[in-house]
Order: sequence, then C-alpha cells, then structure tokens
Amino acid sequence: MIKAVLLLFEPVRTWDRIALAERGVGFILFTYVLPLLVLVGGAEAWGMIHWGDWRGAVLMLKKYTLPEAVGFQLMQLSIQLFTLFLGAKLLLNLGETFHGRHTYTQAFTALAYGLGPFWMLRLLDLFPAINPWVSFGLGIVLTIAVLYYGIPRVMMPDPPQAFGLYLMGSLLLLIIAGLGRFIIVWLQQGRFAHLEEILTRIAAAVLPG
Repeated sequence: MIKAVLLLFEPVRTWDRIALAERGVGFILFTYVLPLLVLVGGAEAWGMIHWGDWRGAVLMLKKYTLPEAVGFQLMQLSIQLFTLFLGAKLLLNLGETFHGRHTYTQAFTALAYGLGPFWMLRLLDLFPAINPWVSFGLGIVLTIAVLYYGIPRVMMPDPPQAFGLYLMGSLLLLIIAGLGRFIIVWLQQGRFAHLEEILTRIAAAVLPG
C-alpha cells in the first residue's frame, strides 16, 4: 500500500524505481498485488460484518456473517485478478499494434502498480453511506493519472506512440474495471444468489471453527 501512496505523490521517482527493479510477474503478484488486495478485502469484510452493506433492489442495509463476507471478498479478489491479467494481456497486444516490442512482464508491471490507487480507494466501501460508484470513479481516475507516467517508463514505447498507447490502454482498463464493478453491484443486488451461496459455503468450509 505504501508504494500505491508513493505513486500518487511521487509518481516519476517511484515509477523509475519500479522500472529499474525489473521484477517478474510472480514477485509482483505475491509481494505487492495479493497483499494489497487481501488487506483491502479484509478491511471491507470487517465493515460488512460490523456496519453492514446495502443489499437487494430495494437497498436494505444488511450485516453479513463472516462466511458471507469472506465469500463476497473471494468474488472481489477473483474479479480484480481477472482485471489485472486480462488488462495486461490486452495492453501487450495493444502495444504490438503501435509497432512496439514489449513483454507481458512489462505490461503486467505497469498495470499491477498502476491499479494500486484503484484498489486502495476500495477502502471507501467500508462505509455504507458511500455509493460504490464513488470509490470506483475516484480510484479509476487516480489509476489513469498514475499510468500516464508508468506506461512510458515501464513499457518504453517509441516516443511518438507513447501517448496513443497510454490513451487506448487506459480506455480498455476503464471498460474492464467497469464491467467488474457491475458484477459486484449485481452481486450485492442478489442477482447471483446461487453463486453467492456457493462462495459462502466455500468460505465456511475453509474458515476455522
């Protein structure tokens, strides 16, 4: 989470350090992405248990049980990882259309760190009074702003192609992340009751006691 904050206040210096480190996909996934997502998901689950969350088409405030909250967060985690891996693949393919020679690791690095502010702003979802689209909107705007510095430094496209790659990559990320948010909102509205029941059972089986 510290690096996500640094990207907001010292984007150029932080991206330069990230680019020079040249970390692999596995290292970034297990030392940055998963710890951040688990921390944010745990905080959100705590809020769902103690303060509740809006449910159903009529928006009733409901306090979740521990298995229900964990099951919901498992869905959140799956969607965020899907957004990251698919987004990195599409960003790589997009780079090739701009005649760049990039690697999947470069695309994954740019998006993994770039999505940090987006994931961090999910902490606003702890509070039932805040509309989930507010946290989404603020988070995606910050991520797009951060990627403005990150994509050129990590993927190193040719200077004439850099802005086009950033613009199209940001648009694709907005679409993917937006679809993911719609799924979460639909889950909250009870449209995937069967899936939610399955996730709750899995969480109940895994949790101690």
